[in-house]
Amino acid sequence: MALLTALSAAALMQASSPAPDLSWMAGYWLDCSGGREASETWSDPRAGLLVGHTVTVRNGRSGFEFARIGPVPEGGLAYVAQPGGSAPTPFRLIESGPHRVVFANPANDFPHRILYQREGDVLTARIEGADDDETRSVEWTFNKAELNARCPT
Repeated sequence: MALLTALSAAALMQASSPAPDLSWMAGYWLDCSGGREASETWSDPRAGLLVGHTVTVRNGRSGFEFARIGPVPEGGLAYVAQPGGSAPTPFRLIESGPHRVVFANPANDFPHRILYQREGDVLTARIEGADDDETRSVEWTFNKAELNARCPT
């Protein structure tokens, strides 16, 4: 009986634990490295939901991704990616700290993990995992910028 009570209390504490404060992600971020222009915009958290989008321009071509971070029906928090407007793919929250957050979906083809970290006015985003049995990663280093700022031509 004591074990059941302890397990129930632990489950209740876990279910009612507050979502991490991801307000540090909010803003407009710009990466002008590697011959590309990548901008990422995140809303401030509202009732536990952040909404974001990315636009990447390289060699005269553009691409985009919609994303959101928020509660999911199964419980907990997830990063839900829609690159190019494709079907939503959830990545569950597995780690968070004051200025770092990690999401994972080992069943996804690539990536398996999405990481964000902020230091001052620099936001680093990284995706990693295996693609065709080869481990790889891609990283962006975004600088805080004015809304709709562009890279120098």
